[in-house]
Parts: sequence; C-alpha cells; structure tokens
Amino acid sequence: MTAKPKVLITGAGGYIGSNAVEYFMRQGCDVIGMIHNHVSERFANSGAGAVRADLCDCASLKELFTVNYDYVIHIAARASDVGRDALFRLANFEAVKHLAALAMEHKVKRFVFLSSSDVYGLHDFHGETEDHLEFDHAVKNPYPKYKIKSDQWLKTHLPPEYFSCVRPCVVWGNGDTTITPRAVAFLKSSPLVFHFGSWRGQNRWPLAHVENVCKTLYAAMLLPQAAGQGVTVLDSEFTTLSQFYHRLAAKHLPDKVIREISLPCWTIRPAAWCSTVLATMLNRHSPLFDPSLYALQTITHNLDFSNARMLEWISKI
Repeated sequence: MTAKPKVLITGAGGYIGSNAVEYFMRQGCDVIGMIHNHVSERFANSGAGAVRADLCDCASLKELFTVNYDYVIHIAARASDVGRDALFRLANFEAVKHLAALAMEHKVKRFVFLSSSDVYGLHDFHGETEDHLEFDHAVKNPYPKYKIKSDQWLKTHLPPEYFSCVRPCVVWGNGDTTITPRAVAFLKSSPLVFHFGSWRGQNRWPLAHVENVCKTLYAAMLLPQAAGQGVTVLDSEFTTLSQFYHRLAAKHLPDKVIREISLPCWTIRPAAWCSTVLATMLNRHSPLFDPSLYALQTITHNLDFSNARMLEWISKI
C-alpha cells in the first residue's frame, strides 16, 4: 500500500487555507494545518491535524519540522490592501525565506508558494499568458511588493524542481470571508454602484473560485512541469465588474435595485488616499472605508489574463 503524502498547509485556519485542507484531504493526503490565532469552522470540522505557529516567529516555524513532510503548501500571509510596509515584509517575505529554507533542510519534495496575480501590476491586460507577463517592480503597495520579492527569492535560492508559485486573482466562493462580504457591505451602504474611470464597469473582474485555487495548488505540488513555474488562477467565465455587483445583489440583497453611475477617477482619489493613509497610521488590517487607493486601481482596470496553463495543469491531475 502506498503511503499517503504528508502535507503541511500553512494558514489552514483562514479562508483559502481551510478550503485547501479539505481539498487535499479529499485527494488522500495526510494533512497537518498550521494555525495561529483565528481558526475557521471549516478547518475545525475538517479532521486534519493542527499545529500552532507564528509566521513572524522563526523559532515556532522551526518547531513545525519535528514532523517529516513530503510537501509544504505555504498559504499564510498578511493579505490586505492597506498596512505598514514593515509588517508585510516580516510576514510575506522574511517568513517565506525562512520557511522555504527549513523545507529544503528537511528534504521536502516541493514548496508551493501562494502568491498573487497582483505581482503583474494593476493596468489593463488582454489575455496575456505567463510567458508574456512580467513582474511590475514599480508597485508601491507592500502586498504585491513582497509577493514579488518572495517569488524572486525562491527562483534564486531553490532548485526549480523544489518549488512552484500559484498566483490567484480575486478569490471567492465556499465561505468567502474576503471580497464578497466587503462588496456586499458596500452595496448595503450605498444607494448607487459607482464605477470610476473609462471602463464604466465593463472591465473584467478577475474571479478565481477557491476550488480552482485548491486544484491548482495540488497540481503545482505534484506535476513535473510545475517545477520552478508560476501559474495564474482565473475562472474561465468572463465576469465584468458590473455583472459581479449585480450577481451579489441578486443573491444577498434581492430587494435592492441596482443603479449604476460612472465618474472620473479624480472624483474619488482624495477619499481613497485618506482611507489608505489613515488605515495605515492606525495599523488597521482593512481600510476605514472603500475604496482604498489600491482597491481603486483594481476596479478601474481590465484584469484579463490567460488561464490556459491553469487549465492544463488541472486537466493532468
């Protein structure tokens, strides 16, 4: 009988991590989830093993490897569009380096890093593949900034066969605690749906269902062709920003009439700046109000990538 692959999944108590734990267990993996403070009900009910550790505490990360793992799926991160640079560096770069080095020291077969499509920058795209996409080193937001640095560190310090990078777009579905509740809260509080910039809500809103994220993580762990490669995770259905708001309203606010209006970006940019600066000064994990400057960039561009590599990888597992 073949032994079950033993997999460490970091961030297992969170939204994406708890979904990944369920998915990997369904594939027959022996899963240990690294948790910190918050633990979702999904993970608590999964039956997976659990170990507590702090991303920003090197000693506790070292304690993770008292168990021998076949694979490490690194999902845990500071994920926000506001916040202090130093905190992102610690959680999203220094911790990645330390965890990946520990994985190599303990002969893990592959380290799979959950990155973000934001590493490509926030401007208009038109179906580019990973072979034609480049990192946007001009980004100022610390979230993509340190995802880029981590991605590059892995390429520089690990042999290609030992790592893979998964770059999801806007993750949703299966108990979403991130984008869906934030958008629904906006719809509840605003009498109008505001679109800013030239796209008028017809730009692609790049949704990546969490199940597709989990499937791609699993493929990145196992497939020979995933070695040293990055892959964008994006649903095949083309959904505009306007369609996204309408679907959310139909599901969560069925009595609400959606009225849309388009305005130039300059009309909202001062408020977005205030939201971002104040949230950072107060060390908040989320903006005081929407949009933040980074969210404004996101909703005003056509984030349309190719998902051909994702589909190819998924088809092979």
